[in-house]
Amino acid sequence: ATSLSMSRAATAAVAFVARDIAHRVTSHAFASSSTSLLLSSSSSSSSLSFVLGLTTTSASIATASAARSLRTAHTVGARAAVRAFATRAMGKPSTPPSHGVAHVVKVCHDLSKFRLSVFVTSTAACGYALGSDGSIDIGGLAGTCVGTMLCSASANTLNQIIERVPDSLMRRTWARPLPSGRCTPAFAGAFAVASALGGVGVLRATTNDTTAALGAGNIFLYAGVYTPLKRVHFLNTWIGAVVGAIPPLMGWAAANARGTLDPGAYVLAGALYLWQMPHFMALAYMGKDDYLNGGYRMLSHPMYDKTGRRLAGVAVRNAVALLPIGVVAVAMGVTSSPFAYETLALGTPMVAASMAFYAKPSIVAARRMFFGSLLYLPAFQVLACLHRIPRDQSVDVYESLRQTSAAFPWHCVPFAAANDWSPERERLRVFRSRALGPALSETSYAPFPFLPLPIPSCPHDRAYAQGKD
Repeated sequence: ATSLSMSRAATAAVAFVARDIAHRVTSHAFASSSTSLLLSSSSSSSSLSFVLGLTTTSASIATASAARSLRTAHTVGARAAVRAFATRAMGKPSTPPSHGVAHVVKVCHDLSKFRLSVFVTSTAACGYALGSDGSIDIGGLAGTCVGTMLCSASANTLNQIIERVPDSLMRRTWARPLPSGRCTPAFAGAFAVASALGGVGVLRATTNDTTAALGAGNIFLYAGVYTPLKRVHFLNTWIGAVVGAIPPLMGWAAANARGTLDPGAYVLAGALYLWQMPHFMALAYMGKDDYLNGGYRMLSHPMYDKTGRRLAGVAVRNAVALLPIGVVAVAMGVTSSPFAYETLALGTPMVAASMAFYAKPSIVAARRMFFGSLLYLPAFQVLACLHRIPRDQSVDVYESLRQTSAAFPWHCVPFAAANDWSPERERLRVFRSRALGPALSETSYAPFPFLPLPIPSCPHDRAYAQGKD
């Protein structure tokens, strides 16, 4: 087995060197051809075409051979041997030289996936705003954003350390700091640890233990569970959706001193979870060839979905599930009623894009759905903050849910207190008792119009029937 692995590693190394040499020959051929065209007007165009065609074909053959050979080196050790052999053969330094502060800042910027981290931070900021009372604490909001940003940077860096070999095989990721050799794994590891300690420390110092624990747990979930699972099973996307839904909970918990998460906190988290499915399904379809070369088991892998319809079906279901999220936010007392109509109008185009993608899976349809999802989430967060209802942080989780259920239009949640009875509720209770009798009255939950509106039996119902307070 060791001999076989080393044989595959050596074959891959030779192919890797061949690809580099072919690339250099191609570049030299282009330069030489350009020079000859400038110096001699009598150069034959057919000869030039032959040279260019030959060098391009050589580069293509070498690249394909390298890709096939690298895919045969299944273990990380074999792939590392390939890289080391190729590095020595081509005379490249094993440790990239330092290029000053600007180079370090650029490397850290890329390791943290800065734009993605900013996007994640915005969801935590939205959660903080929705979980705040009448006035938003700017200092607490700033601490939450800084801590979340650092935690996200740490998770993204650990992800790149673990995936540095597959990243080098993908067009989308080969230019990242580790595959391109702009930094060493040791530097990336130090940056990840420093970011994790700094992020959790800032959250602990400026918010509360709950927020800090959620930040630390999310780093582990992303780097320790989601990242390894990407090369094992397509369910990694669902785990990744949970990771993306946690930052809003961090923001909500940070907005109150006790770090409590009442039911309203899960509205934005649920929206983030559902939103990620159309977004990442589109990304998986657009980059399915890249993911295949990198060895990732996404749902777009041919062994799971050859046509793209299964992947598109997941996008459609979750896009449709996003439509009533505004109604849930209003019912939970998180936002005012206009938000329900606005989110319905906002989600309809994404449903249409996902259904078009399902009807005819294509790169164009996937790209349209992908960019539509990028527009949806920022608009959703802005509207939620504009229509937010300040939280009453003087009550516990149970009382918060009781107040929310009392304001719900149907008055059919068991948490309503005795002093919340309305004349309509009393009239329906008496009518139900007379029409159905005591036995059916206590057990009937059939929906209107077949029977009167459902009013579940609860301790308050029984106490009221017995004449108690």
